[in-house]
Formats: sequence, structure tokens, C-alpha cells
Amino acid sequence: MTNMADRPLGAQPQAGKPQDARPVGTSLSPAGQAHSERLVSRICEEIDRGGGWIDFARYMEVALYEPGLGYYSAGAAKFGPAGDFITAPEISSLFSRCLASQCAEILQALGGGDILELGGGSGVMAADILDELEALGALPQHYFILEVSADLRERQLATLAARGARHLSRVQWLDALPDARSVQGVILANEVMDALPTERFRIRAGEVNALGVTWQLGRLDWSETRAAPPLQRRVRQIERELDAPFAEGYTSEVNLRLDPWIRSLGKVLKKGVMLLVDYGLPRRQYYRAERADGTLLCHFRHCFHHDPFVNVGLQDLGAWVDFTTVAEAAVATGLQVGGFTTQAHLLMGLGIERYLHDAGGAGELAGRIPLARQAMMLTLPGEMGERFKAIGLTKGYKHELSGFAVRDLAASL
Repeated sequence: MTNMADRPLGAQPQAGKPQDARPVGTSLSPAGQAHSERLVSRICEEIDRGGGWIDFARYMEVALYEPGLGYYSAGAAKFGPAGDFITAPEISSLFSRCLASQCAEILQALGGGDILELGGGSGVMAADILDELEALGALPQHYFILEVSADLRERQLATLAARGARHLSRVQWLDALPDARSVQGVILANEVMDALPTERFRIRAGEVNALGVTWQLGRLDWSETRAAPPLQRRVRQIERELDAPFAEGYTSEVNLRLDPWIRSLGKVLKKGVMLLVDYGLPRRQYYRAERADGTLLCHFRHCFHHDPFVNVGLQDLGAWVDFTTVAEAAVATGLQVGGFTTQAHLLMGLGIERYLHDAGGAGELAGRIPLARQAMMLTLPGEMGERFKAIGLTKGYKHELSGFAVRDLAASL
């Protein structure tokens, strides 16, 4: 057990200890440093209760979602130029307008329905989708936003109100998933799955070790122990599917919460489509031998790095999504895979070129150039076009989904 009286609040190296190359929060404001220290102290309490060690999923859960302190639960800016990263809806309304086109197709095929957005971000995606659906004559009966952060709810409300109050009557915020079989329509999630707390593992002498978190030498740091049975079983299952054992030292993630999360969404959907967009890969690509350090990423002030123990509570943590797990969980709960593709091909299928052509009129080149640049960021392989994938999961929906018509990669799952 660690000694609280001897523990400094900040995760700083001990005096005289050589510092490694990991990025440190040297540019934090006094308020930011104090906030981070409070959360580090809270994490140390968890470590004490765990006998000196917690698994990485629990660390990630506290770092991101601890009430009042976690990254997504506190009030610091997260999205856009003033935050730590920019999501596709923040880059351009083109992204949300394309998603709205898919939603309109689904809602019209169903004869109407609702939209449930998981994690509403700044609210800009909801605002853009509702504006476009209004233009298409396909507004949903309700637009639900499941948002656990009070701060983000306020920002979403402000964003929607700034567009005019006409959509607010159909927007409702939820604290938890609605009842089973209560949503007919569309469930949307953009960059949500990557933030689900994930386990990390490392192969040592042929055994599966869990990478967890401890407090030592005056800071939070990694610590290994023999993996618990659920993690061991999943890693061994992956090895069997790949028909090859992982090499010594191979390190990666297994998200044991992704399967139950997808299953819970499947129970909520009565009839319609789940459209999930995130960065990730099918399983065989995710666990390739050359990806031996895993996919964990930290975002802080528009830079990414691999140290989750600095800027605690002030930086985002995420890991790439194993889309094969998404598909397997969906099928197990009665859904069907309606398509899987890259973000670039999704947007092409949903008419991004048409939106570009229609923007500003044929003669207004100056107004179209910024949109063209935004489209490049959304679709080019070196930007978001291939790193981000989209999967459509259907229930009782027999129609083709236009977003997967250009290129469907479902066979790779």
C-alpha cells in the first residue's frame, strides 16, 4: 500500500531521477496543474484500494469520467481549435450533412422515427444534422442525445440555441440508454467507442500479463501482473483466430467492454440502423505483428503521444476499435451487419461531391475552396479518410444503405 502522507500530488519524477522522453505537463496553468493533481490523488486512492495496482481499464475510466475531475466530466474545452482535438463534425458541416442524408434515407424507409446520438460533443453534429434533415423534409420525431457530462450538455444546448430555437422542441437529453426496444430509427456514435475503457496486455515468457497502473518512484507508472481469466481467454482466442501466438513482448489492447456495450445498444433498437464511426481496424489487421506496441493514443492540445500518466484529467485517452468485435457482438444480439467501409467511402456514398458542387453556386470559387479543403481532410488517406471506419448495424431493416454502396469491406471483418 502506498503512503498518502509521502505521496506528492503531481505525477512528477523524483528529484535526481533521470527523466525519460515522455511528454510532461510543463505548460499547464496553475489551475490546470491543481486539477490534475486532485485527479491523480483520486486515482491513488483507487490504487490503494486495489492493493497497489489497478488495471488500465479502471485507470482510464477514472481519468476520463470521474465526476467533476475526469476529462469528459470537467469543464475544460475539448473539441475544436481551443481544445485538444478536432472531430469530423468540427472540421466541416459536410460530415454531418452526409450523415443526415443517410438518416433521411433510413427514416423515410421506416415511415418516420427518432435519432439517438451517443455522446453529443459540442452539439455541432446535432445542429448540422437537424438543419440538413429540415432541408430534406425528413426531421425525426425526436432527437435524443445521451450525454453524461453536464458541461457538455450545456455546450450542446448553447450550440443548438445559437442556430435558432426551432429544433430545441424535438431535442431531449438522456442520462442513460432508454428502455429496451424503445428506439425506431437511427442510433449514431461518432468517436465514442475509442473512449470506452480498455484493458492492455503484454506477452511475457509465453504468458498473458495485464498492464496496469501503480504509484512508484513518485509517479503513476505501468506495472504488470498475470492477467485475470477473462483477459487471458480473450487474448488466447485472438491467437487461435490468427493461427499464430503473439511474440514475446507484444503489447496491445483488448476492450472487454465493447461487446456488452454493443449488446446493450442492440436491445434498445426496436427497428432501424446503428451507424458507428471511429478509428479502428478489423481484428486481423488490428493485431498484426508489426503493431507490437498497441494503439493507445493520448491527445493534448492538438498533439498526440503515448503517455497516459501526464496531464491527467486534461488529456484524452483512446485506443483503436476492433471492428470485428463490434460485428460479432451485433450479430449475437440479433443485429445484422449492413456494411463496413472507410470514412472516405462512406462520405462518397452519401454524396459529399454533390454537397461540394452545390456549395455557393458555380461562380463563387472563393466560397468553395475552404469546403474543398475540409473535404480533403475528411477523405484523404493521410488524413481521416482511411484511419476512420464506419459500420452499419441493422435490425428489421431490409434496405440497402447508401453509405456502403461505393465500397463495402464487411468481408474483412
